[in-house]
Amino acid sequence: MGTLFIVSTPIGNLDDISARALGTLGKVSIIFAEDTRRTGKLLQHFGINIPLKSYHEHNVEKTIPYVISSLQDGAVALVSDSGTPLISDPGFKLVREVIGLGGKVVSVPGASALLTALVVSGLPTDKFSFRGFPPKKSGQLRKEFELVSDREETIIYYESPYRITKTLSAIKEILGEDRKVVVARELTKLHEEIFRGTVNEVLEILLHRGKIKGEIVLMIAKARF
Repeated sequence: MGTLFIVSTPIGNLDDISARALGTLGKVSIIFAEDTRRTGKLLQHFGINIPLKSYHEHNVEKTIPYVISSLQDGAVALVSDSGTPLISDPGFKLVREVIGLGGKVVSVPGASALLTALVVSGLPTDKFSFRGFPPKKSGQLRKEFELVSDREETIIYYESPYRITKTLSAIKEILGEDRKVVVARELTKLHEEIFRGTVNEVLEILLHRGKIKGEIVLMIAKARF
């Protein structure tokens, strides 16, 4: 069985891709990607001509056997839309399956939105918890923030630009308007922005801005900061 490479790709700025990532993507027999169109543009930019197949949350069960079959013919790479695969992506089941079959899994490290945001946030980095995307339903969102309200660590979420003001409003209601937060959007891209302050201050800024675009990392300061 060939090696499954978990390859990190840029979260925005294409110059952030590593030489090792390019070398790996150029030598595998096939690349499985969350969004083949997006990954296809990345490969085209760097002149890499390797077959692409989709692997996303809606076709995991159907695609895993195909990946395993592909590994019989040589090395295979798994990438996400951007950043490090398996972080809020469905690659875990595939990695578990390959390991269970005695296969080799190798990580090719690189960009990660949550770490990129954390190190410029100004919040403590010695202890942090990444909790993926907050729940969409109001009741579950309330329970989530009640759960983390007393955590003595920085709490990190990914969030949609369409839900960020709703989420900040929930934080304000449950954790209080003076809780420190940081919102980072479009990291490493031309229009990168980072908003720091109390949840009330950041919420007011975003509400005043109107329509918000781009991928967002939301960070909440620990309870006593």
